Amino acid sequence: MAREELTRLTGNGNGTCGGEDCPNIYRTASGSLVVQGSMSEAFTPPSGETLVEIPEEVFREAVRALGW
Repeated sequence: MAREELTRLTGNGNGTCGGEDCPNIYRTASGSLVVQGSMSEAFTPPSGETLVEIPEEVFREAVRALGW
């Protein structure tokens, strides 16, 4: 899946990662969420999964964008 196929819910392109504006949350066409953030090593997830950390304000911004 290409980034262009996702709907960005957070960030304006002026964040600490420049135009990529990470951390960020995106919505797929099927309605699931894709989270971009710093890799976390809090515990070892199951095979095929990974852990990322995002600031609380990024999550809150995504919730507002979704109208939840």
